[in-house]
Amino acid sequence: QVQLVESGGGLVQAGGSLRLSCAASGRTFSSYSMGWFRQAPGKEREFVAAITSSSSGTSYSDSVKERFTISRDNAKYTVYLQMNSLKAEDTAVYSCAANQNRYSSTSIPTNYQYWGQGTQVTVSS
Repeated sequence: QVQLVESGGGLVQAGGSLRLSCAASGRTFSSYSMGWFRQAPGKEREFVAAITSSSSGTSYSDSVKERFTISRDNAKYTVYLQMNSLKAEDTAVYSCAANQNRYSSTSIPTNYQYWGQGTQVTVSS
């Protein structure tokens, strides 16, 4: 089992940047693929980005492609989400998730077994 804790959220002006971190417990972090999802008030959970266990593969939603970058440092048991050119519509609670299929970069939430509590990102226009 892995426990996930997100950090790095906050309030930023439109056009600004934030970097989210997701720290994982346990030495098995490098065997999990990881994903970031977000949920805005009144909306369903939305896929943002995912990365395979070895960082060989990544995937992004069309809404964040070329603005957001997912990366990971297996030595630090951490996955990151660099968010640039933020827009008001990026406002949401961002959560990271772990998938036991290390080769996957799936966008489907039910494929992830472990979830963090989330961190709030608010973009003011």
